[in-house]
Amino acid sequence: MLEELSVRNFALIDALSLTFEEGFNVLTGETGAGKSILVGSLSFLLGAKADPGIIRTGAAEAQVSAVVSLKKQQPEALAWLRARGMSLEDDRLIIRRTIKTSGRGAISIQQTPVSRGELVEFMAFLFDLHGQHTHESLLKKETHRKYLDRFAGLEEETAAFNRVFLEGEAKKKALDRFVSLARDRGMRLEMLHYAVEEITQGNPKPGEIQDLEQEARRLGDFEKLAGFVQSLGAFLCDEERSILSLSRRIHAAMESAAGIDGRLASIAKRMEDWYYETEDLVEVFRGYRDTLTYDPGRLEAVEERLALLYRLKKKYGGDEDAIQRYRAQAEAEIEALTASEAGQENLTTMISMIEADLASRAQRLSAQRIAAARDLEPRITASLTRLGMPHARFSVSVISEAKGAKGSRYQPWGMDEVEFFIAPNGGEPVQELSRIASGGELSRIMLAIKTVLSDADALETLVFDEIDTGIGGEVALSVGEYLAKVGQHKQILCVTHLASIAVRAYNHLKVEKKNEAGRTVTSVVVLSADERRKEIARMLAGDAGPVALAHADALLVKYSNGVKDGETY
Repeated sequence: MLEELSVRNFALIDALSLTFEEGFNVLTGETGAGKSILVGSLSFLLGAKADPGIIRTGAAEAQVSAVVSLKKQQPEALAWLRARGMSLEDDRLIIRRTIKTSGRGAISIQQTPVSRGELVEFMAFLFDLHGQHTHESLLKKETHRKYLDRFAGLEEETAAFNRVFLEGEAKKKALDRFVSLARDRGMRLEMLHYAVEEITQGNPKPGEIQDLEQEARRLGDFEKLAGFVQSLGAFLCDEERSILSLSRRIHAAMESAAGIDGRLASIAKRMEDWYYETEDLVEVFRGYRDTLTYDPGRLEAVEERLALLYRLKKKYGGDEDAIQRYRAQAEAEIEALTASEAGQENLTTMISMIEADLASRAQRLSAQRIAAARDLEPRITASLTRLGMPHARFSVSVISEAKGAKGSRYQPWGMDEVEFFIAPNGGEPVQELSRIASGGELSRIMLAIKTVLSDADALETLVFDEIDTGIGGEVALSVGEYLAKVGQHKQILCVTHLASIAVRAYNHLKVEKKNEAGRTVTSVVVLSADERRKEIARMLAGDAGPVALAHADALLVKYSNGVKDGETY
């Protein structure tokens, strides 16, 4: 139950704090006073989308908070809180939501941050808000099935069906891809096999291209290379005055000189190192020269190998590693394509199993919907009778032959098409709501549906914003009586323009618009007994004259629901 509502910097509301009672609460006021703004602030707290435009001009943020009490017979709400580590304090919790001019906002339940989706989910356990245009949804057939499922307690079972349905649709799409791929599989496999065979035969090794390119350059310029090697041999070791011969003589002379003068010992040591290094260098050079031969056949083989590797590089990758990666990918794709036939068979089997599961679930849902429809019809009809439609007959059609998109046997919610029908007057056949119901009748039908549905779940607070649209006279009296009776076991918050409805309430709040310091401000006050009779008089006649006050007193005496603050009204 909503106990307190605090609103700050929301549209025309500067700051206000309201206390609501159990039972039937009404909010009244002049047209344009801001009643819908107050309902909008509550809708914001229930999780409605919002933008910074709702923030009062000059303020940095808007904030709406509430104190809500939970009774033990609300297990879903309590379980939701326990699952998130939240608990009540004195059977109460605090819910708060803010939005800043930047568009960013914050939401908390018991000071624990939650997302807007979580807020919507939780508040749906506690509140049902019927806005000024909600009755328009009653003309849409897709909402009828949702109302019936809620009445029958089938929402979770329908959600489970939807999960299986979506899994089946995903499997069907995968099968379609398999079938589409199968058309080109043979050609693709042939191309992949050719690529793998070509790469396998070529078998490029890391760095091979670079090595072969160097060898090709050496073999191609062999005559120049041989000439250079011959000249180097002469300089290094072949001639009488070669570097090796000179270094041997210098080394011997230096050793002799160092034997006479020890100061040359360090130079002799360095000369010795140079001599041995020269000797080692000459040995390496001779080894290279001995292997240097010219093989015309080898040059041809190298060039052919390079041509093959260049071709593989152009077709399959930028280097030897890339070529081998292509082969690995091709082999994996060959394996996948080869296994696709088995995968297709597996998918077909799984789809058949899902279809069987859907059939069972859809039939069970359909049977439950049909039974619930037979139960809902007399309840709505009885409620309409109490709402001033004594001869109305409400009917629910459940057609279990709905077809989904693209020939599917099922819709995401099952195989049923649900539609509400009504005959407003006796002796007439039932017809679609859109063809029969007037605005006032739609309001009463929606009121009947909302209250019957609230009896079927743990919802404790029902909010009606101008439920009196299109009604008056005796019908308004019936609606007021009906709301008062519902208020005996539910909390009702109702915005109304009709005195015949307002007099039934236990708690009467008035919404006013004032000008303070040059700014328009919306405020809400809880009316005392005297203030209330004046407000009822205003609603009856537009003023609080003696005749209107007498009429208001008569209504209050006749329809008063209780005592408040020691005063009867």
